[in-house]
Amino acid sequence: MLRLLTIEFYKLKYNRASKVLSFIYFGLLACIALIATIKFDIGPIKFHLAEMGIFNFPYIWHFNTYVASILKFFLLLVIVSMMSNEYSYKTLKQNLIDGLSKKEFILTKFYTVLSFATISTLFVFIVSLILGFIYSDYTELAIITSDLIYLFAFFLKLVCFFSMGLFFGMLIKKSAFAVGAILVWFIGENIFRGFLYWNFRGEETTAEIVANIMQFLPLEAMSNLIKEPGSKLGAVKTFANQMGETITKNYAVEFSTIVIVSIWTFIFMYLSFTLLKKRDL
Repeated sequence: MLRLLTIEFYKLKYNRASKVLSFIYFGLLACIALIATIKFDIGPIKFHLAEMGIFNFPYIWHFNTYVASILKFFLLLVIVSMMSNEYSYKTLKQNLIDGLSKKEFILTKFYTVLSFATISTLFVFIVSLILGFIYSDYTELAIITSDLIYLFAFFLKLVCFFSMGLFFGMLIKKSAFAVGAILVWFIGENIFRGFLYWNFRGEETTAEIVANIMQFLPLEAMSNLIKEPGSKLGAVKTFANQMGETITKNYAVEFSTIVIVSIWTFIFMYLSFTLLKKRDL
């Protein structure tokens, strides 16, 4: 594994675009801390995000992983570019000539995906821990360590998303078109969602039926791993109650979603390997 990772990171070391995108990605992750500085007063209304409890343990694990997952697109560009460069610079063919098997080649890419996801997760963990100790009202060990499942969900979400990018990068060979294909897939899922709502219109449980079908699609499954945390915030719930509304949303990381995302990760990696085996290099 170490040998294969060394080969891949050696290539990335001399890829300026990959280094810039990685720097931007981790820089933006670090900028999550700047959310704490958002503070303004409008007459009697004082708005300070940090004081609203977004950095309280254990809520911070949910909030920070959700925000960080939005930024994953930058590393996707690195993954897609990494794959397309193999064809552009003929390094794929050269690696195979030098004795690397096709299975080992795919493993180098998958190990790189795991490495990026692991480093990102550790980075978010450290940033969240620091912010939590600075701003959280609760610092008991039991509270700090609860809801760490969101970090695992974040890791799995990145692995699946990057595996999807790897597959499209191998399928299309050109990074710009590969990213475009993923955007088309995203649009396609939303068009399909609209079709389902139209098809099941008039049903009392339309939203539930649509959600039960959509949960099996890859991007939707990844999205379901970490649901939006805004309505979970105490201040939001209090406001909703004052308006006569009750928020009953389930924010848990569900086992069924973990299984679906894991299956899609396997599918994307298997398709990548199958494509490589059958393709004439």
